[in-house]
Amino acid sequence: MRHFGHLPAEVRRELFHREPGEFTVHSPARTLATALGATLYSPATRPRLADDIVKQAGRGVVSMVLCLEDSIDDADVADAEENLVRQFADLLDRALDDTLPLLFIRVRTPGQILQLVRRLGPSVRLLSGFVLPKFTEESGVPFLEALTAAETPEIRRHIGGRRLFAMPVLESPELLHLETRADTLGGIARTVDKYRDRVLALRLGVTDFCSAYGLRRAPDITAYDVKLIAGVIADVVNMLGRADGTGFTVTGPVWEYFKPHERMFKPQLRRSPFTGSAEALRAALIEHDMDGLLREIELDRANGLQGKTCIHPTHVALVHALSVVSHEEFSDAGDILGPERSGGGVLRSAYTNKMNEVKPHRAWAERTMLRAEAFGVAREDIGFVELLGAGLGTS
Repeated sequence: MRHFGHLPAEVRRELFHREPGEFTVHSPARTLATALGATLYSPATRPRLADDIVKQAGRGVVSMVLCLEDSIDDADVADAEENLVRQFADLLDRALDDTLPLLFIRVRTPGQILQLVRRLGPSVRLLSGFVLPKFTEESGVPFLEALTAAETPEIRRHIGGRRLFAMPVLESPELLHLETRADTLGGIARTVDKYRDRVLALRLGVTDFCSAYGLRRAPDITAYDVKLIAGVIADVVNMLGRADGTGFTVTGPVWEYFKPHERMFKPQLRRSPFTGSAEALRAALIEHDMDGLLREIELDRANGLQGKTCIHPTHVALVHALSVVSHEEFSDAGDILGPERSGGGVLRSAYTNKMNEVKPHRAWAERTMLRAEAFGVAREDIGFVELLGAGLGTS
C-alpha cells in the first residue's frame, strides 16, 4: 500500500519532491497509525462489500472500517456478521492481500471479537483489527481482553505472527460531561497504556458527543465552533495525545455532509489558490459544502489530530491532499532535526519567513517527518490545489 499509489507514476513524479512510502500490515504500529489517513466507514450489511472494498482501494483508500454498530439496525446484526464472513472469504479467494486497505471491524460486544475471528478462519489474515465503541476503562478492558484471547496459535499462524490492533472510539457521555471527564480520561489513559502494544489509534466520536446535548453542527460549522465539542477534544489531546512518548495518535471526527445544503455564511475558500482552470474545482468544493470540511481538516491538525473518520468516498481525497507535507514544512523539519542542531538554538527558515527554534519545534519536526514518510513531500511549486485536483481526477 501507498498513498496516492492509485495515480500514474508520471503524475506522482510531477507532484512529489519525495513520494509517499510503501507500507504493509506488518509495518510498525507508529507507521500504520500515521498512514491511516481518511478511514472510510461502511455498513457491514452491504451485499457487495468485497467489490466496494476493492473499488475504494483503487481510488486511494488505505483504511476502512466495516461497521456492525451504529450504522446498522439492531435487527440486522446477525445477518451483517454472516455477510462479513462471506465477503472476507470472497476477498481471500481473489488473492488481493497486498492491494487491499487496512481493514477493521467495528463491533458491539467483546464476544463478537472472539466469534468473528473464529468464523473468519484463514481470511482473518486480511483483518487489521477491531474498532471498539464507547470506550471507557470499564467497557474497554473486556474488549481488549477478548482481542488478546482471540489470538490463538492457529489465528497467529493465519495472520503471520503480527497482532490484531484495537482502535477505541472515545464517545461516551462520561467523557463529555464535565463532572466525570477527568476520572473517565484517567481510566482510559490507564487502560490504553496497559495495552499500548495493541492500541493503534484513538478515534473521536463527535456525533455521539453532540447527541448527548441534542446538537448537530451545520455544514458551514466545524467541530471546533461547537464549544462543548472543542473542549473535550482539547482535553483528550491534552491527556492522550502528548508528544513525549506517552501519547497516541488521535484521529479527527467525522464530517457528516456530502451533498449541497442551503448556505447561511460565505464560502471559506479563498480564490487566490484556485487560479485558471482550478476555479471550477473551487466552485465544485463550495457547491458540495467541502469548504467546511477543508477548514475542519486544517483545524484537526492545528489541534493535534491526525487523519479523519469519513463516511463518504468524496471526503478521502481532501483528507489525503491536506496530509501531504509541503516542501516548506519538509525544509523546516530537516533544518530542525539536522545533526548540527543537536544542541538547540534558533535559525531563520530557508524560506526566510519564520523562526525555527530547535528544541521547542523538535517534536513537531519529528511528527512532520513521519507524515512525510506516509504521505510524501510536495514539490516546491505544488500546493494543496494541485494535490486535490490529482486526487479527485480533475487535474
